[in-house]
Amino acid sequence: MQSHEQIAYLGPKASYTHQATLSAFDSDNYTFSPQTTIEDVFYQVQAGKAAYGVVPFENSTNGSVVFTLDLFADQSAKHPDIVVCGERYVEVHHCLLGHPAISGQGHATGPAKVLQEETKSPSSSGHATPIPGNPNPTNSRAAPLTSLSHIKKLYSHPQAWGQCKTFLSCYLKGVERQDVSSTSRAAELVAADDTHTSAAISSGIAAQMTGLDFLARDIEDEKDNATRFFIIRRRSLEDTSPSSVTTGKDADNQQNARAFKSLLSFTVSHTDAGALANALAVFGSHGINLTSINPRPSGEAPWHYMFFVEFSGKRGQLAVDDTLSGLDKVVRSWRWLGSWENALQQKQ
Repeated sequence: MQSHEQIAYLGPKASYTHQATLSAFDSDNYTFSPQTTIEDVFYQVQAGKAAYGVVPFENSTNGSVVFTLDLFADQSAKHPDIVVCGERYVEVHHCLLGHPAISGQGHATGPAKVLQEETKSPSSSGHATPIPGNPNPTNSRAAPLTSLSHIKKLYSHPQAWGQCKTFLSCYLKGVERQDVSSTSRAAELVAADDTHTSAAISSGIAAQMTGLDFLARDIEDEKDNATRFFIIRRRSLEDTSPSSVTTGKDADNQQNARAFKSLLSFTVSHTDAGALANALAVFGSHGINLTSINPRPSGEAPWHYMFFVEFSGKRGQLAVDDTLSGLDKVVRSWRWLGSWENALQQKQ
């Protein structure tokens, strides 16, 4: 690879995507280019302005990042050459960042100070409110480090709300929420707020970079909360040509299949009974393990869907290539979206 190729990622600096980028690429050999939106990352790679891009794809608590899925769906054909070539997992430990209100002393200052005052918001008990659908809600694992009664507005990336539902229900119920492009952008907005009445769900690194205080730590619902990121690039000739590298039994053994993952999308007839079941049966008939399936609107007609399937194996293995041939007979269309090494398998 050429030195100092551009790597586009969802920024700004200190975002979780930035952390994933740092884990995948050596900063001495690449130039990192933060982007405002996930779509900007796709554009930079599609246009050849960046050799690779890094985007969030899935969270262990809150599920798929639909913004990324819809860009892969590519209804407007803006990114026809994008494929996945790698993945990274990043542990996500959210913090509530802002400025504490200290009676009679103004606002505390200093970079990333951890407050020691163990008090709750006067209006909050620390217990989630029972509702008919959830009469026994789980209480928050985390507690505020200071009163949150002065917080009138919250900023974060949309995915973060779903990862911190219990804490928000316990301590910030009813507080206005505003979606922004990333958790690190949320911290920047709060740092610029002179009223000191806003807070951000963001990372500890963002606190250090913006000088905000920790109002609470580890507010995510699940202690093993993690996000998976995809590394994307432009497709090459080998991504679209029939495979010529199948190596017989070695390429098809179960262990080798688990070492790789692949992603593709397909559409089926919405009027033919069993069309989706027939498509999925092709994978089973060739011994392919499906690890996820996600439907998204196809853009063809209301209530018609495109299906994204992720599975073990890679193109070039006989079972995968036979599966692709079988899909030709039962789906309306399909699109190959890449193969990559299974990052979890590498850790085992």
